Amino acid sequence: MTSNAFRIGGDLSVRRLGFGAMHLPTEPGPTRESSLAVARRAVELGVTLIDTAYLYGGGANEELLAEALHPYPEGLVITTKVGVARSGTSGEWRLDGRPNVLRDQVEEALRRLRVERIELLQLHRIDPETPLADQVGTLRELRTEGKIGRIGLSEVTVAQLEQARGIVDIASVQNRYSLLDREHEPVLAACEAAGIAFLPWRPVAWGKSGATAGIAAVAAELDAPPTQVVLAWLLGHSPVVLPIPGTTRIDHLEENLAAERLQLSPAHRDRLDRLPAPA
Repeated sequence: MTSNAFRIGGDLSVRRLGFGAMHLPTEPGPTRESSLAVARRAVELGVTLIDTAYLYGGGANEELLAEALHPYPEGLVITTKVGVARSGTSGEWRLDGRPNVLRDQVEEALRRLRVERIELLQLHRIDPETPLADQVGTLRELRTEGKIGRIGLSEVTVAQLEQARGIVDIASVQNRYSLLDREHEPVLAACEAAGIAFLPWRPVAWGKSGATAGIAAVAAELDAPPTQVVLAWLLGHSPVVLPIPGTTRIDHLEENLAAERLQLSPAHRDRLDRLPAPA
């Protein structure tokens, strides 16, 4: 039986099927009201892990979640990411893991999310121009100061994960991963071996799932949407996988969360395991 809960860092208990807030519109008006409703419905339905980042609107996504959900219910974890900044000259986003930038972004995230501590803070990308020890070392200092509970990484290789773990405990990894995109299978294996939470982003491959004959056939046999099949596969593929599918619609949100109840037979799982990755 697949467990529907996981302890991030060994102690922070969350429901495995979370919610990715990246696509929620934040501009004023009816679309913002809809975004607030989706975030609130996710929590009503028992979601305890919501993923955001400074990159998502330059903090606007964090502010949206605080408006929707603060004061936060007990047990809700909003994880955010730092380490990407706008260039002062061009305004373009770029990787920036300098210690002062990371510190400033964490302070701003605390203010926007209206919390005194971020229970899970992830480095959005490793900045190749800043020593990794400086980047995760800064996060370790912020953890010691009580501003961060646990530290995670995003879009890393097995070697980078190993190097970071030599500096500080790593509680989570957020890499692109889905049934149809298993490039980071070695990273997932490393996380599973170490008990590190693995948060796949783009877990349903943004609509490609329904267009794939193999997935569509299993979905038809189970009388379930293809996205549910893909999410159920992820939940059964490894006990450390915490999918964070995102949506802007309440009906899709409810459909996604129902994937926990979808039982894939060993035969169905074997067929899905053998699907080739798209060219």
